[in-house]
Amino acid sequence: MYIPLPLRSVIAATAAVVLLAAGASSCSKSMSVTDSTPEVEVMQVTDDSVIVYGEYDGLIRAHRFVEINARVDGYLEHMSFVEGSHITKGQVLFTIDPGTYKANVSRARANLDKARVEADKARRDLERIRPLYEKNAASQLDLDNAEVAYSAAKAEVEGCKADLSTAEITLGYTTVRAPISGYISGKVPDIGTYVGPSGKSLLATIEKTDSVRVEFAISAPEYIKGKTRIIKILNNDTTRTWHSYVTLSLSDGTVYPHTGVVDFASPSIDPETGSFAASALVPNPAHNLLPGEKARVKIFLDMGMPTIAVPTTAVKMRNDSAFVTVLDAENVTAERYIDTGIEFGPKVIVRSGLAPGDIVVADNTDDLAPGTAVRPVNASR
Repeated sequence: MYIPLPLRSVIAATAAVVLLAAGASSCSKSMSVTDSTPEVEVMQVTDDSVIVYGEYDGLIRAHRFVEINARVDGYLEHMSFVEGSHITKGQVLFTIDPGTYKANVSRARANLDKARVEADKARRDLERIRPLYEKNAASQLDLDNAEVAYSAAKAEVEGCKADLSTAEITLGYTTVRAPISGYISGKVPDIGTYVGPSGKSLLATIEKTDSVRVEFAISAPEYIKGKTRIIKILNNDTTRTWHSYVTLSLSDGTVYPHTGVVDFASPSIDPETGSFAASALVPNPAHNLLPGEKARVKIFLDMGMPTIAVPTTAVKMRNDSAFVTVLDAENVTAERYIDTGIEFGPKVIVRSGLAPGDIVVADNTDDLAPGTAVRPVNASR
């Protein structure tokens, strides 16, 4: 049928409008689907080496704390150190009146000299009796008496030697020396005070701080969760080729430059505090760490090779079971139950349930139902 040219133009224009409207409607529908797809942060599972740390509140104590006590009675005569200063092992600290003890040494020495003279006489008497006995000029009783007298005299000499040694040792106690090197406290009694076991025996204290002991406690739940690892680490596992090093963060936020090593672990959990006690020995060459100071302890617990770890924010719990949200090749969500290990910082070790290459939703999984299509970001597919 013939259609006039103006009418053709009208029909063509109408068709174009219909096609444009249909295209616009299609594009609008496609855009609305894309905009509604949730965007999630994901990570690709790898089996890299994982260093496991734990962080705990610690209290610094002196490596060694020694009380200096008077071991003999007497008046305190002299103090030979500056209070609060660093002293060395063997240094003279105090002097207790030695007069009585010097007299005891002199008396013991005189008794020893006397016993030696008597023993020498008993020896000569025995030497005279024996020839006479052989010639029947002395009786058996005379010989027996001479032998007994000589043996008793020799025993007396040994007893006097012991008395002299005891007196000299006791005299030595009147000079009080430092048993270790370290920082000494102020004197406890004043000069002129009667000190000793029957009086005031404590004279001062010494703290050895060339190294310090840092005490900390692991909570019972954390200990139980990582029981096998922690026991091996804190009890000197001989199969391990590395050591359980610790680092300290001080109260001002600075990290102490020297690392320490865990050297003690309690054999049981304290029922009152519900914690597992441990301590570490840390070098303190510049004496910057002071006993009584608090610090944050970061302990190297374990190294797994290879080990899978995911962010703790990715792990959810349901009926005491842990699970994560994973994506398939079409970026559709699914739940995967996992067996978790110890936590370290923002991550947790996964012992089973995931494999290298899996894509895990790292956060904001609460609103994602299984089967949801998502738009991943920061994923390496």
